[in-house]
Amino acid sequence: MDREERNERLEKQLAFSLEIDKEKNVLRQTHLSGHGRRENDAEHAWHMAIMAWLLREYANAPVDIGKVMLMCLIHDIVEIDAGDTYAYDAEGLKTQKIREDAAKERIFSLLPEDQRGELTALFDEFEESETAEARFAHAMDNLQPLLLNDSNGGSDWKEHGATASAVYGRQTKTRLGSEILYGVTDGIIRKNIRRGSLRE
Repeated sequence: MDREERNERLEKQLAFSLEIDKEKNVLRQTHLSGHGRRENDAEHAWHMAIMAWLLREYANAPVDIGKVMLMCLIHDIVEIDAGDTYAYDAEGLKTQKIREDAAKERIFSLLPEDQRGELTALFDEFEESETAEARFAHAMDNLQPLLLNDSNGGSDWKEHGATASAVYGRQTKTRLGSEILYGVTDGIIRKNIRRGSLRE
C-alpha cells in the first residue's frame, strides 16, 4: 500500500469514526437506572458489551467473546439513520428491517471495502441469530434493558402499557443464548407482574 492509498484508507476510517458519534444522539425508550434520563444507543451498546464479557460463562455454547462484544457495539449503529424502534411498537417493527438495511448500506459504505465487508457480515450475523455468538449477543440486547427497567420499578413498561406476554415473547431470544440468563429474566418478569408494572 502506497502513501496515497494509506491516506485514503485512513480518511475513510476517520470519517466512519466521526459518523458513528451520532449514535450518542439516538435516544431509547429505556431510562438509566435510578430513574435517570433516557439512555442513548451508544450507552446501551457499551453496557451490553461489558455485560457480555462478564456473563460469558453463562452462554449456552462456547463463544468467541471478542466477536460477541463487537456485535454488541455495532448492532445499533444503523439507528443513526433508522431511529430507535421500541421493542413493543408493532407499527414501527413493520418497517424496521427496510429502514435498517438502507442505513447499513450508507453507513458501512463509509469504510474501506474490507472493513465494510467485515462489519456488514457481523451485523447480518447478529440479525440472523443463528450462531452461538449472535444468540448470546441477543441475550445481552434483551437482558440489559430489562435490568434497567426493573431497577426503575418497571416504569417504562407501565408507560407503554406493555404486556407480560409481549415481554416473554422478546425473551425467547434470550433463552437461545443462555438458559441461565433466561431464568433471570423470567424472575424479573414475574416480579413485575406481581407489582403491577406488567399487565398479564
